[in-house]
Amino acid sequence: MDFNTAAEKAKNFTKTPTNDEFLEFYGLYKQATVGDNNTAEPGALDLKAKAKWNAWTKNKGLSQDAAKAAYIATYEKYAPKYA
Repeated sequence: MDFNTAAEKAKNFTKTPTNDEFLEFYGLYKQATVGDNNTAEPGALDLKAKAKWNAWTKNKGLSQDAAKAAYIATYEKYAPKYA
């Protein structure tokens, strides 16, 4: 399975992943498609944006290809639970 297929299938899960699982997908997706997070850190009061920023930043230094492979592995780990 390639990255784009995994990303599309993850968007179409029939059940919603937990917040932590969503953030795992989000961080890897952003790292795979954009690269290292160079955006300003959101304010402490914007909890959702801060969580997403942290999830992306956690993958800093991971190559885009490695992030794509990790995203696919994450999809395969959660697909039986949510597909």
